[in-house]
Amino acid sequence: MTCTTGRKRGRRLWRVLGLSAAAALLGAPARLDGQPAPRPTPMGAARVAARLEPEIRRAMLEGDIPSFTIVLTDRVGEVWSAAFGESNLWAHTPATTRTVYLIGSTFKAQSTVALLQQMEQGKFALYDRVNDYLHRVQIRGEDPKHPVTFRHLLTHTSGLPAAFGPHTVWGETVPPPLERYLADSLAVTQPPLREVVYSNLAFSLVAYLVQKFSGEPYKEYIREHIWDALDMHSTAFEPTPEMVERLAVPYVVDPESHRPKPTVRLKANVWPAGIVYGTVHDQAKWVRFNLGDGTWKGKRLLKAATLDEMHTLQYNQFAGLEMAGGWGYEQPGYGLTWWLTTRGEEHFFGHSGSVPGYTAFVMGNRTRGFGVAILTNGNRAHPHLVRISNLALDVMAEELGRSR
Repeated sequence: MTCTTGRKRGRRLWRVLGLSAAAALLGAPARLDGQPAPRPTPMGAARVAARLEPEIRRAMLEGDIPSFTIVLTDRVGEVWSAAFGESNLWAHTPATTRTVYLIGSTFKAQSTVALLQQMEQGKFALYDRVNDYLHRVQIRGEDPKHPVTFRHLLTHTSGLPAAFGPHTVWGETVPPPLERYLADSLAVTQPPLREVVYSNLAFSLVAYLVQKFSGEPYKEYIREHIWDALDMHSTAFEPTPEMVERLAVPYVVDPESHRPKPTVRLKANVWPAGIVYGTVHDQAKWVRFNLGDGTWKGKRLLKAATLDEMHTLQYNQFAGLEMAGGWGYEQPGYGLTWWLTTRGEEHFFGHSGSVPGYTAFVMGNRTRGFGVAILTNGNRAHPHLVRISNLALDVMAEELGRSR
């Protein structure tokens, strides 16, 4: 089924099925954003859809997820995309694959690429002491014999705390300027490498370092060197008016009615750690970049060896971590920001993103060269998104084997 004929009748049918008119299967001539549609592929997108759609609907019911958008991609382009449910339950607004969600901590590795671009320019090395590159801002409480290094920052082993600092979007308080926040908050609670403690504060410091090394405002650097470079034109720290028009309402589950109810939109003191909005098509581009060699449309963003380092387990002593939603096969752990795991000879990466009312997930199989991106307005829906991501990559592997 495609949206090439019977537009009005098709829209009604998609509404009944819970599949948006922006969904793309084999042979769709164009997406609603005017970009080229996913090309026909021998992987059998129709069979992939038939396997995934009932499981996605089950996940939405079990996880109280109002809307669910998904894209499957390989190293060349999108294989299949679809949207289910409603982005606004009160208005009965069908979700589409152009619906905008908060992508949360799936953004962290994008910020890491920005920092590693500075490393490739000789600004620092991963084993360097971070405080040596800071001046007005310093990491307080550091043991000089056990300094915090850049590698520690990017693997949640720095000893910096989690931190968040919420502010409602329309409230009377706002996050402080980044430098002031770090000056007030940047202190370790334990020496590095004692344990893995997921730290949003560490990634706020990453943003400050990108800004300091590049000499450009952090937000502008990310827009130009990451999002524009990867054609991610519907990803932003603050949604544009055109993006706001497509913004999904965040929902949590009411403890009394056990039904989704809208919740407040949040900013945070640690906004560089994941207060970012985007679409599932842009997330798929991000996954696709990580399936490759550090280039995008012939332009190099990272050296292949640097991208490979991001996807290499950094500390063997921390292999076997419990990741959100139970993600991982054999010995999951951290690369440079990415969650990593193996299954036999195959290497996988992933990361979730979660703030109240939104859950996101991205995952890829670097060995086979395909991946999945999911955005939802469900709350803490990690186990359901992990299950669908695992299934999606397994189904794609089956179809790849079938086509050979």
